[in-house]
Amino acid sequence: MGSALSLVLAVVLGLMAGASNKALAIPGRIIIEFFRGTSLVVQLFFIFFVLPQFGVELPGMVVGVLALGLNYGAYSAEVVRGSIASVPRGQWEATTALSMSPVHRMRRVIFPQAWALMIPSLASLMVHLLKGTAIVSVILLRDFTFYLDQLTRQTDTFWAYAAVGLVGYFLLALILTLFMNALEARAKHRLGRGPSLREVLSPTPTNKNSLSTAGGGI
Repeated sequence: MGSALSLVLAVVLGLMAGASNKALAIPGRIIIEFFRGTSLVVQLFFIFFVLPQFGVELPGMVVGVLALGLNYGAYSAEVVRGSIASVPRGQWEATTALSMSPVHRMRRVIFPQAWALMIPSLASLMVHLLKGTAIVSVILLRDFTFYLDQLTRQTDTFWAYAAVGLVGYFLLALILTLFMNALEARAKHRLGRGPSLREVLSPTPTNKNSLSTAGGGI
């Protein structure tokens, strides 16, 4: 849930920060720098302990998701902004020549190309977020790390942290990485820059170059 929130915030803040309109760019820039420049622990404690003093009391799960989403969403927003800025200038000029509206231009031409560029960096941040979830145990949320600590009271500490903890986080990170890699393959294929996801997963991928060469010889 923290990853989902961070992705939504990343797109919104990234588009704001990269906008030519200063009324959007300046607030977006301030929000990004604020959450990037403050500690995740401080943000977590502020939402959990300080906001209730102003009458805003949130469940622990909501606090964890919100803190992780805001913090990593700010970092991801820079990835989104940078990827959009990396789209070749000719693509922007082509959309202008076709008289596309700003929303249509971003949705149909610019963002699909930027999406393929930003996925590897977003994947790394998602893995960092996954490992960062361990910090929510300080507000007594029963996450994976919390149950690892409980396990040390029933079995050997080495078994709990080394065997279960390291392997558990590794497997979760591996699944997340494979998922993001699949998204990257799909995004590149839709742009005509790589094989389809089905071809990537196929045990016997088709060599299109050899087929076309053979066809030409025939």
